[in-house]
Amino acid sequence: MFGLGTTELIIILVLVMIVFGAGKLPSVAASLGKGLRSFKDGVKEGDEEKSGQDPDKIDDNGQAK
Repeated sequence: MFGLGTTELIIILVLVMIVFGAGKLPSVAASLGKGLRSFKDGVKEGDEEKSGQDPDKIDDNGQAK
């Protein structure tokens, strides 16, 4: 996973727990999840907006005229 071994992941987890504390870690993870979900929805919305364009107004390169 991203070229990280088990030792590196454990060190990162320990550092995160030191910085945020064990009690606040679930709220940090929830906020991160909400942010990623929002980003994914925004990208998906942008793709739907692109595909919703009039096909007659799109040139051969897929760009709007």
